[in-house]
Amino acid sequence: MKKKTKKTITKDMTIGETLAIDENLAEIFLGFGMHCISCPVSQMETIEEASAVHGVDVDFLLKKLNENVK
Repeated sequence: MKKKTKKTITKDMTIGETLAIDENLAEIFLGFGMHCISCPVSQMETIEEASAVHGVDVDFLLKKLNENVK
């Protein structure tokens, strides 16, 4: 049986790439007030860029995303 490895979410990934890994992570973004998950910019903007725009601590956001990725 092959062991499934979790993908690590990094600040240089786009929100779109992150949601492609695990769409349930949308709840984390929403919890941080980042409603850009359905915005077309989410396909181009990195997590780091979006965090800066929304005044979110990118390291704390990444910690939460990686704790919850399936």
